[in-house]
Parts: sequence; C-alpha cells; structure tokens
Amino acid sequence: MNSMTRRSFGIGVLAASVSALAISRLGAATRSAVGQNAAGEFPIDPDVLTTAERTIVVGATPTAKVEVFELAKYDEHGFGKWTYGAPDKPVTRLDLMPSAYDAAAVDQKHRLLKFFSISDIHITDKEAPNQGIYIQRLHPEISVTQSLCSGVMLYTTHVLDAAVQTVNAMHKTQPFDFGISLGDAANSTQYNELRWYIDVLDGKMIHPSSGAHLGEDSVDFQKPFKAVGLDKSIPWYQVLGNHDHFWLGSVSVDHGPRADLRQSYVADEMFAAGDVLADPRKITGHDYYMGVFDGSKPFGDVKFAGEVKDFPSAPKVAPDPDRRSLTTAEWLTEFFNTTSNPVGHGFDKANAEKGFGCFSFVPKADVPIKVISLDNTQKDDDKSLDIHGHGFLDEARWAWLKQELADGDAAGQLMIIAAHIPIGVEPSEPRSEMCWWLDPQNAVTIDGLLEELHSHPNLLMWLAGHRHLNTVKAFISPDPVKAPEKGFWHVETCSLRDFPQQLRTFDIYLNSDHTVTIETINVDPSVKEGSPAAISRRYAVAAQQIIRPEFRNFNPTKDPTIHPMPSGSYNAKLVKKLSPEMAAKLKALYPKV
Repeated sequence: MNSMTRRSFGIGVLAASVSALAISRLGAATRSAVGQNAAGEFPIDPDVLTTAERTIVVGATPTAKVEVFELAKYDEHGFGKWTYGAPDKPVTRLDLMPSAYDAAAVDQKHRLLKFFSISDIHITDKEAPNQGIYIQRLHPEISVTQSLCSGVMLYTTHVLDAAVQTVNAMHKTQPFDFGISLGDAANSTQYNELRWYIDVLDGKMIHPSSGAHLGEDSVDFQKPFKAVGLDKSIPWYQVLGNHDHFWLGSVSVDHGPRADLRQSYVADEMFAAGDVLADPRKITGHDYYMGVFDGSKPFGDVKFAGEVKDFPSAPKVAPDPDRRSLTTAEWLTEFFNTTSNPVGHGFDKANAEKGFGCFSFVPKADVPIKVISLDNTQKDDDKSLDIHGHGFLDEARWAWLKQELADGDAAGQLMIIAAHIPIGVEPSEPRSEMCWWLDPQNAVTIDGLLEELHSHPNLLMWLAGHRHLNTVKAFISPDPVKAPEKGFWHVETCSLRDFPQQLRTFDIYLNSDHTVTIETINVDPSVKEGSPAAISRRYAVAAQQIIRPEFRNFNPTKDPTIHPMPSGSYNAKLVKKLSPEMAAKLKALYPKV
C-alpha cells in the first residue's frame, strides 16, 4: 500500500478533509463511483435483514457457455441474476441431547453472549504478478477456485466494507459483544492485502490498486474510497488462516520448492509456473504466465496470461514493494498497527514476534465464557510438498490448547474454540486437501484431538472457516446416555468473497432448564444497487451459475447441512446440555432464569 494509504487519519477527521486528501492523491478531482457519497464512502442499503427474514436466491443458470473470467459476457447472457427468496428459518438441532428431551417445553431465558463471525475475506491484489489467475483455465470443471480466479477479486475491499456497515447497523439494534474473523484475511500473504483489510475495519481511506494504479480515476473497482470502519465499541479478534502465510494458501514462500517465490511478489515481470492446481510441486515449472486483471478496463480483462511459449518475452508489470510477502511473525505483528479495538486484535505481542498466533480472551468479565483462538494451520517450514490447507498442531500449540481447556474447566468457564481449519468434515481417505494432516509432524491425530475435546464438557463449539461453506456438525458425546454434556457443536462460516458472501451471528442463551441454546444466523451484507459491493454480488452469483453442478454441490461426506444452492445459508438453534456443576454455577449466577 502506498504511503498515502498508510497515513493515520484519526478519529473525528472531517469527511471533507478525507475527500480532499483522496483528490490530492490523484492530482485532480475524479468522478465518484455509483453510490459513492461526498465523503468518499459507499453507504449500504438501510434495509438490513438476516437470512432468517429473507434470502438471496440464485437465478436459473443460462445455457450459454461463458468462462468465469469473461466478466463482460455476464450481462449479455444473463449470468448473475438473483432474487430475494423465502426466509431460512433456523432449524432446532437436538443431536447432542438425550432422546426424550422436549425442546418445546423450554424457553430461551437469558442471553449470555452475542457476537459475529466473518471468514475467508481473501482481500486480493488482482494486479500482483503471481496470483495464479491463469491456472483456473486449465481446470474449467472447477471454475470457482478460492484463490485463483473470480470476478469478486476486483471488489474484495468493497465487500468487506459493506459487511462491516451491515454489522454496524445490526449493532445499533442489538449490540454485539465482539466480532471474530476466522482467517484468510489476505489472499496470498501480501503486505498491501493485509493493510487493506485492517484499514477497512479501521475506517481508513482505501486505494484498492497497486503497481501503476491503472484506472484509479475512472474504473469503479480501482477508485479510492473511504471505508466506514467497524463501530469502535465493538472489539474484534483475528484468527490466522493458511492464505495469510502461504502463497495462495498452498506453498511455503521461504521453505517451499520454488527458491524465487518471495522475489516474485515484488518483481517487474509475470510469474511463470506449472499447473499447481493439479500438483503443487509443479510450481517449479515455467509453463504458464499467471496473468493479472487489467485495472484500466471496466471489466478487469485478464492480460499477460497463457503458455510461456506463446510470449516472445516475459510480460512486464509495474512493480510495487507493498506487494511483499509477509512472514507469519510479520503478519501477526501488523495487527498492532491499528486504530480499532483491541490493539493487536487478540494477539500477544511477544508471541506474535515469535510467530505464535494462539490466544484466548473472555469477552464479558461477568459471563463465564472463554474464547480460545487456535492457529491450526501448517507450519511454514514443514517441508510438505502438498497443498498447505490441512489441519495441524505442533507440540507447542497442542500443549497450549490442552492447557487452555484445562484452565477453562478449572475456572468454571464455558468455552468456544475459534480456528481456521474445520475438523471431521472432510475424509482422510480418499485424501482431502482440507482434512487433518496425516503426517508424523502433527502432534495429534484427529482421533486424539476429538478424544481430548470430548473430555471437556464445558466446550460449547468449535468455529471454523476455510471451506467457504455454512455447515453445522454435531460431535456427539462418546457416552450420550450418561454424559451427553461431553458433546459439542461445530459451526462453519462461509467466505465473504465467494457465494453466498455471508457473515454469521451467534446468540448464546441460558435456557429455563439450564441448558444452553446457540442461535446462529447467516447475514447477507446489505448493498445499494449499482455500488461496487452490489456488482460483486452479481459476479459471485454468476460464478456459482458457471461452475458445473457436480462441483457446485460437492459434498463428499453427505453433510445434510451443506446448502450451497439456492441460498447457501444454514441457520440453526443448537441445544447443549451442561454438566451438573456448570448448570449449578449458572443457576447461582442467574437466579431468575
């Protein structure tokens, strides 16, 4: 990010001053993008509703053959159309409860905690020379890939800004106690991607272009804008994801098979590699130029992409030092350069400087609930040649997690684990790129992890992102008759980048029988027609229509909560029985329940 973007504008700076700074950055006044106000902001539609009140429903798939990167053809052939649909009413889930339990006889009496989660924002520098855009064309059967090519890549900062404003609007009605982001804030470890992310949440001026800043005075997705910023009264916390410290979430920058990978971020020519989607080890090849989105074109036409043999020489790009790849420690410590709360966003400074990204916090001092933020991504120096998307804990993180769980039990706290990688949702055989890593370096097997988690009856749920899906899985107690409280819930939050582009809210209630209900609801960011975020929604819908149905509805474990079409949401009321000791403690704390 350029120096102008990094300047601190401070709280209370007049909107007119911000606008003047944006104009001086360009050297001349520019036309505002559709929906942009005098302050340079993109206000959302004031009609803010959850998916429990209405849903976004993808329209019928057009018959024309269009590739996901051919954005100019979307309108011509009718891609990207959607309508509002029926509410997705929350499903009451009693999977963890005794078979005779009667939920209808129980009232949700007291709200203990209210928070929101976002995940997999994938803020993307679409003009960086090594984003891997062309590789998608080699695999049209999986047209929407999380890191390689999608029209939404042009608008990732705008989507996050709309989601933040949606949270702010909801906060005015029912205040959130905190928010948590479940990883993959950046698409490919870049400094400017992470700064855009933090600066949107901080409410700074955003210049969403890089290199030569093509089109910043004329193209909607390139124009500077003023992010509104998360309401300062809402603390937000951050989880580390695999895309935050691996190239495209897949390859170690410094310890992988490509020695020049770090240099490729700031180079002045296109990066060439083999078909890394077929085999990550092919990053060592020099077969294809990755391509970039052209910031000077209204549809961001992809250029400099194709087989190396078809180019007389390597295509040149405008280099940008702010594209540099961050180490894990650098990524973690950047969260101390912020104007929103809390400073560090959960990370401990000394631990962050050592690359240790785990922490815990108690959101409300008078409520016995602890959140355990767990880095369960692979290590940068693990020497794996596979895609680095697996769940993993080294000895230090495994010991830390067990101690945090034991401390929570000793303190009489209910507990929530927030991690990027989900557990038990992808098969280990046949091998999945998102399953628990089967490697001797992993300090614990998935069976060993589940055994430990089931030994802590105060564990309410495991939160995750990573798969870009909204799912709810019940991990039933190993002794469901005598000790049902040893079961816990597993809740995934989808991506803000890919369809359905939703966040989640959580309301945790103490019930009249001293059980707990977790009500979790998806929310579509509110967008104003014609705004960049609204265009992003059309592109996300179009990409979902283009992808082949067998991949669109991919569900290897036959999880009934995966609802990718037509709305993508999954809302639920999750009931959990507490241990006798925990129930007694909450009864004493809240005698009126």
